[in-house]
Amino acid sequence: MFKLKIFFFLIAVISIDYFKAQVTFQVGLLPSVVLTDKMSNDWSVIYEIDSRQLLSTRNIEGVVDNKYEFALTDFSVLAAKKISHHSRLAGGYLLRIEDDEISHRYIQQYTLTHQLRSLPLSHRFASDQTFSSAEKPSFRLRYRIATEIPLMGETVDADELYFKMSNEFLNSWQDSEYDLEVRLVPLLGFNFKNEKKLEMGLDYRLDSFLQNKTRHSFWVSVNLLVEL
Repeated sequence: MFKLKIFFFLIAVISIDYFKAQVTFQVGLLPSVVLTDKMSNDWSVIYEIDSRQLLSTRNIEGVVDNKYEFALTDFSVLAAKKISHHSRLAGGYLLRIEDDEISHRYIQQYTLTHQLRSLPLSHRFASDQTFSSAEKPSFRLRYRIATEIPLMGETVDADELYFKMSNEFLNSWQDSEYDLEVRLVPLLGFNFKNEKKLEMGLDYRLDSFLQNKTRHSFWVSVNLLVEL
């Protein structure tokens, strides 16, 4: 029911902004590689590389640009510690390269998992701080709820498909200005025998609607996840 309300909310925002013409669009690719190195004493280190590649943009005046553009690249590393059977603490660093500018982001997060009847749910509470020479510091508080559902049985076994859905809310502050971003990410994944997973789907992001400058971003997400 909650997901349904979010869906209708997003449809309403898209429709209202479209008719007002106060809207911009982005369409592109979002590939990523995630390496997880499991260590002793319930520690793990997560390395991730991802990039955004624009294929089409539509600005607030309605001008469409279908030119390919390599937008940015992120390199991140997180150290995570399992503190109970259902929870984990993590912290790390992200380096972003965008338009020859470098940003530094520091990340803190807490993840809690549980079962809602037969549905596994994961709750992630996170904060991050971003610093660069080109912009003023940015601070965010994030909450994400996610689930992973096997499509061939009761658990996700080797050589089986699964469906993953996440919904995230990002509150951000920069130079005393507040913004809210909503993300909805449905993915279809395949679990290989050799500790690898491949996921493909859509990463939809809605932001700046509080300032009547709504931006819709549609990223084709392709994720390779590897356990070392």
